[in-house]
Amino acid sequence: MFITLTAPTQCVPLQLNNNYPKFYLPNKPHFQKFKFSKKWRCSASSNQPSKQQNQPRNAEASSTSEKRVDPVGFLTRLGITHRAFSLFLRERHKALKNRKDEIFERFMNLKDFASGYELLGMHRHPQHRADFMEWAPGARYCALVGDFNDWSPTENSAREGHLGHDDYGYWFVILDDKLRDGEEADDLYFQQYNYVDDCDKGDSGVSAQEIFQRANDEYWEPGEDRYLKSRYEVASKLYEQFFGPNGPQTMEELEEIPDAETRYKAYREQHKDKPPEFFRYDVIDSGKEYDIYNVVDDPISREKFRKKKPPLAYWFETRKGRKAWMNKYTPSLPHGSKYRVYFNTPEGPLERVPAWATYVLPDVEGNQPCAVHWEPPPESAYKWMNKHPKVPKSLRIYECHVGISGLEPTITSFNDFTEKTLPLIKKLGYNAVQLFGVIEHKDYFTAGYRVTNMYAVSSRFGTPEDFKHLIDEAHGLGLLIFLDIVHSYSAADEMIGLSHFDGTNDCYFHTGKRGQHKYWGTRMFKYGDVDVLQYLLSNLNWWVEEYQIDGFQFHSLSSMIYTHNGFATFTGELEEYCNQYVDRDALMYLIMANEILHALHPNIITIAEDATYYPGLCEPTSQGGLGFDYYVNLSASEMWLDFLENVPDDKWNMSKIVTTLMGNKLQADKMLLYAENHNQSISGGRSFAEILLGNMEEQSLESTEFLQRGISLHKLIRLITFTIGGRAYLNFMGNEFGHPKRVEFPAASNNFSLELANRRWDLLADQRIYSDLFAFDQDMMKLDQREKVLSRGLLNVHHVKDDTMVISYMRGPLLFIFNFHPTNSYERYIVGVEEAGEYQIILNTDEKKYGGRGIMSSEQYLQRSIRKRIDSLQDCLQVQLPNRTSQVYKLSRILRT
Repeated sequence: MFITLTAPTQCVPLQLNNNYPKFYLPNKPHFQKFKFSKKWRCSASSNQPSKQQNQPRNAEASSTSEKRVDPVGFLTRLGITHRAFSLFLRERHKALKNRKDEIFERFMNLKDFASGYELLGMHRHPQHRADFMEWAPGARYCALVGDFNDWSPTENSAREGHLGHDDYGYWFVILDDKLRDGEEADDLYFQQYNYVDDCDKGDSGVSAQEIFQRANDEYWEPGEDRYLKSRYEVASKLYEQFFGPNGPQTMEELEEIPDAETRYKAYREQHKDKPPEFFRYDVIDSGKEYDIYNVVDDPISREKFRKKKPPLAYWFETRKGRKAWMNKYTPSLPHGSKYRVYFNTPEGPLERVPAWATYVLPDVEGNQPCAVHWEPPPESAYKWMNKHPKVPKSLRIYECHVGISGLEPTITSFNDFTEKTLPLIKKLGYNAVQLFGVIEHKDYFTAGYRVTNMYAVSSRFGTPEDFKHLIDEAHGLGLLIFLDIVHSYSAADEMIGLSHFDGTNDCYFHTGKRGQHKYWGTRMFKYGDVDVLQYLLSNLNWWVEEYQIDGFQFHSLSSMIYTHNGFATFTGELEEYCNQYVDRDALMYLIMANEILHALHPNIITIAEDATYYPGLCEPTSQGGLGFDYYVNLSASEMWLDFLENVPDDKWNMSKIVTTLMGNKLQADKMLLYAENHNQSISGGRSFAEILLGNMEEQSLESTEFLQRGISLHKLIRLITFTIGGRAYLNFMGNEFGHPKRVEFPAASNNFSLELANRRWDLLADQRIYSDLFAFDQDMMKLDQREKVLSRGLLNVHHVKDDTMVISYMRGPLLFIFNFHPTNSYERYIVGVEEAGEYQIILNTDEKKYGGRGIMSSEQYLQRSIRKRIDSLQDCLQVQLPNRTSQVYKLSRILRT
């Protein structure tokens, strides 16, 4: 049975939002040679232009799209004129177009480019086999070794010669499933199996021959399948006629062969007694140009032929289900098998954990690391239950490390985190969880920042199915899940990491000093290499597609953007962002990462962590920016830490606090703020609570002056950081209730102890300091839930007094007043307000339920404005303002005058 499939080749552009340009393929046909590293796809014929070529409207749309791109658009909008930086942006834009053209020479579009995980690594093939593909251009030989073949480097290898790998260095290994004893191989070479369903029609016991016979009986018209049954009949008769024993024996006897028209007339004369239907499918050439396929037929046959579909249903009926496969075959690579990839290189043989491995054991009780083939049976594979939550207008992010999230000094699992920590986060009122350290890394003490396996969740916390369950449950609670992604550098490990992966020093990374981080001992990616780009961009898409991740914080962009890794003095001059120390390839990678992520997943959120605040971080890529949704204000946390450790309380500068926390006013709504994140709590650092409160287990928990100071400042710092910044706020788990001790991961310096690698949730049972701070943080989150504080846009900071140490600002109908003075309390402090009316206190840090002194009485919670010009405003409030306290007022009634 022959089946002919015809489909037009048409490249559909990705649908993007207004901030990102559309991707169109070049207006020329592409020819895809057979390469193991690329997908099968239809290509347009060189003689028949694609539809896209024949539609000027698409070309016009592409041209219009290009016109919408302004490489220096955000500079023009902001009125910035800097010749060197403008030239740099224009050259970067041209280089990006050339890079995309280079990509389009090998890939259909950017979606195809960012989906390398669909082909690379280990995959089940429907023809009862497993296919493995790996990129190792410097290798001479490739094989798979593992417990499935007794670690033999010769049993399962790529084919010899050129067919073992393509021109780009992608190796291809086929692992055929094994027939069970007494079973015979399938008659059909292309026999497919359905591994998802337990069984299907293929398990009914009907043979392929019976299905084909039924197709002949039910599908083909009488006589239509005659050629299929005897396809060589005409050829054999002609051969017999010309070269058989009764045929001509010499060239003279052969004579001249009549022309086609003469032979056709003789044919019609020979069959003149046949009915007209016999000549229904005659092919006539009337002499017209391009008329060689003028088939003479009747309207009824033509209509019947057009309605007919290829008999695919009969072919699909030959597919067998998992049940049939299990009865006949055993997998060449069973679920849970341990394996590595074996290379022979100019430097000798070596073994590596595959770069695209999705489950890895980095250190199995001192044994060598290995990948684990993760292919659970359908009944065990995780089935998603919940959809992505709707993206909120403001982000309240709870930063977590799964391993240290438990109460006991041990490594906490994904399941324990799901069961115990997620409900606590929901109770606190956060709407997003940011996880770091969940991508596989060999050394636990690095907290997950020396990643070894980009596509694998850390096996020390559980399985891929456990991680999916965690994310699914978080979505069910309405929590977004972000990953702290580390693409700015990579671990320098060789067997488990990517360093010297194929025996060469420049497979994934730069050579020389550029390939080494200046201080951290990690490797730096070669962002200008197309195959490295595919690995990294596909990795981002992988976490979203496979694990339903909602967003990424890109860790330490300064390390990748600059050849000095960000370890330089910055004055803020634009020349520092376009000089010889800037890696243009890294910037182009970030642009493509944002364009692809936002194109494929419109609701994705990307956050930039860059200590140098590279210009245009959150500007649209179509306007010369990098395309991030948020950027992290790293200066805020550094300022608070400096104040707490080095500046006396009465010397705190209110102007510096406001200036630092507000950051860049032009990008205020794109700013993510935190008072402290995990950096202040891990690897020898101290949390703010440890600085402010000391070791409370060695002190009395009575309301001493020392503890009162610590509790008060702890609340003030968090409230002003939470409410004065942009639309996003972050807190590291446990810091909200004043966790008394820092975090230390097990390392040689502490004899690999887990004593400080946990969170003391049991302290919340003590209904004093810890529970009070917990309650305050909870009500602070509820404040944003009720009043939409973070999403109200720009605020009006109208009162900043360094002498009184008072700060006041308004955000919509909300008035925030802070008194940072260590000793001075004010009975009738006056601040301006924008509207005349009655103002009601909705949050007071000094309430006893928050560990405060409760100085203000309930009668003082409602204040009426006074018509008096203060702070350049026509009206004002007279409020009681105890030292080290803050109040949040809401305009409850407007007074018309």
